[in-house]
Order: sequence, then structure tokens, then C-alpha cells
Amino acid sequence: MEIGVVVEHVQQVAAVRSDTAAPVADVEAALRSVASLQAWLTSSRTALTRRLSDRVSFPEQNAADCSRGSTRDVIRDQQRAETLDHTPHMAGALDDGHVTAGHVDAITDTARKLEPDQRAELFDRVDDLVAVASAATVDQWRRRLGIEANRIRRHDGIDRLQRQRRDTRLRSWVDAEGMWRLDARFDPLTGARLAARLAAATQALFAEQAPDTCPTDPIDKQHHLRALALADLVCEPGSVGARPGRPEFVVVIDTATPDGGGGPTVDWGIPVEIPHRVLAELMGQGSSHAVVVRNGVVLHAPGNLDLGRTTRLASPAQRRALRALYATCAIPGCEVRYDRCKLHHIIWWRHGGRTDLDNLLPVCTHHHTRIHHDHWILTLGPNRQLTIHHPDGTIHNTGPPTRTAA
Repeated sequence: MEIGVVVEHVQQVAAVRSDTAAPVADVEAALRSVASLQAWLTSSRTALTRRLSDRVSFPEQNAADCSRGSTRDVIRDQQRAETLDHTPHMAGALDDGHVTAGHVDAITDTARKLEPDQRAELFDRVDDLVAVASAATVDQWRRRLGIEANRIRRHDGIDRLQRQRRDTRLRSWVDAEGMWRLDARFDPLTGARLAARLAAATQALFAEQAPDTCPTDPIDKQHHLRALALADLVCEPGSVGARPGRPEFVVVIDTATPDGGGGPTVDWGIPVEIPHRVLAELMGQGSSHAVVVRNGVVLHAPGNLDLGRTTRLASPAQRRALRALYATCAIPGCEVRYDRCKLHHIIWWRHGGRTDLDNLLPVCTHHHTRIHHDHWILTLGPNRQLTIHHPDGTIHNTGPPTRTAA
């Protein structure tokens, strides 16, 4: 988009905002100008992030600091840049304001589910469909990409069921209200088995009487009962003919004195506040492990924390101890939660590194790849102060890890 056009869009938006009596047609035109400006800004941010990535070793933190955003946002910009590199016509459409960041993200998300040679074909098709993307909403465009991806798979001889099995996913998170959430996709055969088991469990548990927690709305009631039945299937002994899952709690006792004074702080390992009586009930239903820490040092943790060269994989005891020290990925500014991280050997296993606590560090998948492919050198100080040496000579340092870091 030419700078003159950008200025015209800004002037139109400013004029309509200042005119409280502007007709609807002018307001709608101003909104379209806003969309065009947002697309141009996204294109600009993506291009600048790519330029920064080519010049510094750790662009995520630099770009996040400049934009006052998070490293997760910067990683998304890097992914957009890679997608636009493969689809130059789409890059031009974004820069001209004809498509949005959502259109580009839909390409990235669809390509991720394909094999490398299939992605190349998708990118070729996308560049021939820019006009379609320009006229479509993000949801419409995502559906069209799904159709194209299915055609590519069929051309490669992958039948529909095999594709659906590959696309099976389950993710979980805690929402703003402290509710644990699930989002899942299953192939039809697995889905049918799960649906039958869930229906049978719901009927068996609640045929005679519904619990007091049931909503009055009949649809919400069914959703509520199905959720309780799922919890029973997964958590209760004998429900699914397999070993019942017991929740595990890592109770962190931090003996470092807070700024305001007082004694040690206790983190019960639960992401939301709950009453003490409920906490006691939960602890009774699962297993709990106390870990005592102070300024990045584990003072006490159950189990053997140094396994040497006997095994490459970290033990549950080591994972609990590191969970007590780190809330997120250890790389500065990264917000990926500990549960989504891998444990990296600071001195690599193939270089003789040991599976000892002081040689393990939680890092997310993105930064684990950067460490191995971009030749980052990591060292830990006596209080787990992390130093990252980049190939260009840049050095990043952190203090001891804290549970409140994000």
C-alpha cells in the first residue's frame, strides 16, 4: 500500500470519528479503512520482525520489548513471515489491505497439518486463490483451505479415515474464570466409541436422580451431566477398565523472605483459589509432594534428583522439582507454561551430559528448536541464573527462576 493511500485511510477514519452525526455509509467506509490499515500494519510488523530475526540471535525478546507485547505474539509474526515467503501474492494482498492477518494465520494452521511436499502444493494453490481470500471472511477462507487440503491428501492416496486419525487432537487450558477447559477432535470411529461410552455412563449415573448442581435449562442440564459422566469415566476406579488416574499436586514452599517480610510462601499447585476444606479433599484424592525452594535452589524434594548417565529421560521426581522452580519456559519472556515444555540437557546428552537436576532446563518446543539449530550455548549459575550465548556474540542473562515469572 502506498504511503499516500495509508494517509488517506487515516484521514478518513479521523474525520468520521470526529463527526458524531456522520451517516452510516461513512461509518462503514471508515471501518473498512481501519481494516485496511490493520492489514498494512500487520504486514509491516511481520516484515520488520523478519528483518530483526535476520540480524539478531534472540529477536523474540527484542521485538516483544519494542511492541510491549509477548514473545508468543512475536513467534506468531515469525510464522506469518514464513507463510508469506511461500505465498508472495498473498503477501502483496496483505500489504494492500485486501486480506487480514486471520487469512494468513489460516494458511499457516492448515499447512501445519500437511506433510512437507503437501504444504508446497498448498502454497502454490493459495497464490492462485488470492482473489477468493480477498472476498471471503476468515472463516470462509479457512473452510476453503480445508477443501484444498483434502484434495491434496486424496491426490496423495491418503483416505479420509486415515487423515481424520492423523488430525485427532486434544488440548486443555484454564480459562479466566479458573475453569479447566477441554477442546478435542476425534476420528468418526473413535468418536462413536467415546459417544457410546459417555451416553452409557450418563444413563447409569443419573437415570434415577440428577445432582443438585444441575442447571434448570434442559440443554445446559444435559451438558452438565455429560461433563460429570466424563469426569467419572476418567477419574473413578474401574470406570473404563484401566488404571484410574489420580491427580498429583506439587506443593511448593518458597523460604525466600518476601519484600514485605513474613514467613515462607506456599503454592499448592492449583491454578485457582479454592477453599481450604476443598483443598484438603483434593489432596486426599491424589498424591502430593512437597518441594522446598529458595532463590532458585531446591532445598528439599522427594526422590533422586541426580541420575547421571543411567537414563536420558528425566524422572518424575526431577520433573516435580523443576515444576517447583519454573512456572513457564526458562527462556526470558517466554510465556509457554511449564506443562507444555520439554526438559533440555544444558550439556547435551550426546555430548556426555548427565541427567542431573543442575543440567536440566524446561524450554518450550520453539526455543528447544532454536537451541539445537541456532547453536545457542546455555549455562546455569549456582542459583540457576541462566546465561544464553548467541552465535553473533549477544548474551542474555536472567536471575534465579521464580514461580511468578511469565
